[in-house]
Amino acid sequence: MDIPNWLEIILRSSSMVLILFLLTKWLGKKQLSHLSFFEYIVGITVGSIAAEISSGLETHFMNGVYSLLVWTAIPFIAGIIGLKNKKVRNFIEGSSTVVIKNGKIQEENLSKEQYTVDELLQLLRKKNAFQVADVEFAVLESNGDLNVMLKKDKQPITPADLQLEVAPEKMPQAVIMEGKIIDGGLSSRGLSRAWLDTELEKLGVTLDNVYLGQVDTYGQLTVDIYDDKKQIPETKPRQSLLTSLKKCQADLESFSLETDSQEAKQMYKKNADKLQSIIEKSEYLLIQKYS
Repeated sequence: MDIPNWLEIILRSSSMVLILFLLTKWLGKKQLSHLSFFEYIVGITVGSIAAEISSGLETHFMNGVYSLLVWTAIPFIAGIIGLKNKKVRNFIEGSSTVVIKNGKIQEENLSKEQYTVDELLQLLRKKNAFQVADVEFAVLESNGDLNVMLKKDKQPITPADLQLEVAPEKMPQAVIMEGKIIDGGLSSRGLSRAWLDTELEKLGVTLDNVYLGQVDTYGQLTVDIYDDKKQIPETKPRQSLLTSLKKCQADLESFSLETDSQEAKQMYKKNADKLQSIIEKSEYLLIQKYS
């Protein structure tokens, strides 16, 4: 009994989805990221072959599968060779090109890559670089990405520039999803449901109205709620901490002036100086806009 055309197309297409999935898994994640010239050609060809096998009823199914295997094996083998031989890798994947050096456009390199100045400026704007003169180096990668290094005096100030020691950032941890508490997220930060209830009460929201709740590096809860019209009060725990530290430091200074005891005066002054040093080292972090 002959299989109806519509059923054969369904079976062929379903088989192709499974085969392409397995072949792509074999090639690895690189095939899913930015493609080189070679990978781009292979991707188009494999897609065309798969489409022909799925709908071309006159095409022998296994012949198409063999063709797919060949086209998949070629980039796999080329990738292995490229890992061991830089010249082969550069030939297959291409190499990076410097298009800006010391704030000056390298016209010859730009022309060789067939980019116009307008296209270069567009890529620079995507990297938040609006002035060519501000760029120390700009490198056009083989996958078409532009990597930019600004001149030292144009780079944003970092804690390292201010000689500040900062604690490493932790990945935000989800503690509420779609109105349900994620106990694993709470326990990973050493927090409890009681703490969560208190924080939700401070924000004036109920658990069932929270679509997503996350705890940041500093243990602050931020929520996204279903009711977008409701305004959530912005909490600034670090700003409050800074205010408290400054008040304590001022109180210690005041106590040192009020007391007649030289021993107490020295103690108050010594601790006021220590607290002032702590404030100076941590103020940069405590006054950030996202605090």
